[in-house]
Amino acid sequence: MMTYSILVTGANGQVGQELQLLAAQYSDFNFIFTDREALDITKTKAIDQFFQENDIQVCINCAAYTAVDRAESEPEMAKLINETAVGYLATVCKTYQAPLFHLSSDYVYHNQLNRPLLETDICQAAGVYAQTKLAGEKLALAAHKETLIIRTSWVYSSFGHNFVKTMLRLGSERDQLSVVYDQIGAPTYARDLAQAILSIIAEGKRDRWSGIYNFANAGVTSWYDFALAIFDLRQINCEVLPILSEAYPTPSPRPNFSLLDTTKIQKTFDIETPYWRNSLKACLKLIL
Repeated sequence: MMTYSILVTGANGQVGQELQLLAAQYSDFNFIFTDREALDITKTKAIDQFFQENDIQVCINCAAYTAVDRAESEPEMAKLINETAVGYLATVCKTYQAPLFHLSSDYVYHNQLNRPLLETDICQAAGVYAQTKLAGEKLALAAHKETLIIRTSWVYSSFGHNFVKTMLRLGSERDQLSVVYDQIGAPTYARDLAQAILSIIAEGKRDRWSGIYNFANAGVTSWYDFALAIFDLRQINCEVLPILSEAYPTPSPRPNFSLLDTTKIQKTFDIETPYWRNSLKACLKLIL
């Protein structure tokens, strides 16, 4: 296994916290976990100084503005974090010859293709969040050839705020919930994603660390069926009613079909994508 000094930005997010947990399994790596207080990635001079002082050899960017609806009223902030800062990181990574692993979103597609989405498919990002995520990808790829972008979907974990924890809370408070059933995709357990990233780095085949890859758990579901699975596995007695997206309008548009084809990342790096319900079961064991 190669030895690397690895910077993880956005370390207090869902994937960042999973990386912190998994770090103990990779004793050959020197991890440096940062939040915005430790490293402000919106300031290029701060990034450069941090890389120089800490001899950063790989960067995993987990930092993102993820408040999809709030982004519509805070476009400048979303652009700064999801776009401008990503460009800064990629530029500094190039200066120090450090590969960049950057997390992106299924939202960038929004292309109305009702089949598993390929990395080469057209992107028609709708809404500020999606547009800034796509712009961030383009900046990073243009600035640094050793940029590996992972587009993922429906991320959840035992950390932070996410759909699973929201359903557990509402299911304990109410007898009945309405959840959209016409948005199709696959959940991604943040621990599976974090494990995939570390496996790629540990493999050490740096010549492959570039381009765009999809990652999500295997299988397909809807938000409605996802909620049913959560309640079933936790034996929560709450009725779930299926509703159309138009019955639950949001400031930012959601893609109706965002199932990701993960063939590329599986074949390139020999990575398995666990079945979504199995990963959900594993996560639920950690949420008290």
